[in-house]
Amino acid sequence: MQRIQYFVAASLDGFIATPTDDLGWLLQFDGFEGGADSYNDFMAAVGCIVMGGETYAWLMEHEPGAWPYSGTACYVFTHHEHRAPDGADITFVRGDVREFIADFRQAAGDLNIWVVGGGNLAAQFADAGLLDEIILSVIPVVLGEGKRLLPMKGPTPPLELAASRTLGRGIVELRYLLRPGADPQS
Repeated sequence: MQRIQYFVAASLDGFIATPTDDLGWLLQFDGFEGGADSYNDFMAAVGCIVMGGETYAWLMEHEPGAWPYSGTACYVFTHHEHRAPDGADITFVRGDVREFIADFRQAAGDLNIWVVGGGNLAAQFADAGLLDEIILSVIPVVLGEGKRLLPMKGPTPPLELAASRTLGRGIVELRYLLRPGADPQS
């Protein structure tokens, strides 16, 4: 069953980046035990990536000339003009996420759709009732302020905890279902 997933890391106090989009607090955990396996297992089931323009710009600034998602269709929601790296399967779009859901599903085929970020884009999917699952790695760092994990318009019904596990260096991975009846194993 195809799912729309928000696979993300956040500080203990619920931020995915500092106010200036600095990820140094997170990158210091690169290579932690279990992290690569978690990411690789997740990516094996992803057929389409959807991200916000700020996330795309961050990737272009911090990984120039190297597109990390080669071979996977990617949609970028942006109000700015961008250029895709050579060979990257990227479509730039504007508008409501609901307008493009059929395109995402078709691009993903039988695989899942990953909402990379940021939190504002993931919140749009959740507010529209389209987000099936949040896979959250809680990083043992307190930022105090920054970009929120999921800035939704209002409270959600209780989420269903589908799985949890500890990873290296004090990181906890939590899998929450947003929509009742979604199969966490597919």
